[in-house]
Amino acid sequence: MSENEKIEKTGADLEAAQAPAKPAKAADKKAAKADKKDAKPGFFQRIARWFREMKSELKKVVWPTPKQTVNNTVIVIICVIVVGICIWVFDWLAGEIVRALLRLFGKV
Repeated sequence: MSENEKIEKTGADLEAAQAPAKPAKAADKKAAKADKKDAKPGFFQRIARWFREMKSELKKVVWPTPKQTVNNTVIVIICVIVVGICIWVFDWLAGEIVRALLRLFGKV
């Protein structure tokens, strides 16, 4: 809220406190306006607002350069290969341990 709005709002609050009660019609109009503001916006209005907000958020995104994209892709591929090898070694090792235990106890 700007400083002018704050000053106007404060001044309006003081005037309302000092002024005599206004007719009921003015209060009804204010209540009707407040109800309209509190009312839920329509379906299409909400969708339009969502798209506007999404567009403004996408403008804030810092997109990577093609070089950064290639670099990150290579790093991911290397990590997948390393993890795959680790899982393969663990699986092979666990299999050998199970086979050795079965041979030890004469089940195979």
